[in-house]
Amino acid sequence: MVVIGLTGGIGTGKSTVSRVLAGVGATIIDVALVGHEVYKPTNSTWKTLTQIFGPDILLSDDQVDSKKLGDIVF
Repeated sequence: MVVIGLTGGIGTGKSTVSRVLAGVGATIIDVALVGHEVYKPTNSTWKTLTQIFGPDILLSDDQVDSKKLGDIVF
């Protein structure tokens, strides 16, 4: 199995390349979408993160503030 990590700045063609690869049968995992799902208040990971790091990592709509979390973790 070949694993390809596709990265790049805004407007560099990541989505286009992903569509081309999907068109030839590749399985695409969009890590950004997965990350957004993990940070939703309905997800068990959200609960664990808020238990460990406290409510200060949350935005006003209870979404995880990735910048604040990143400042703590990194």
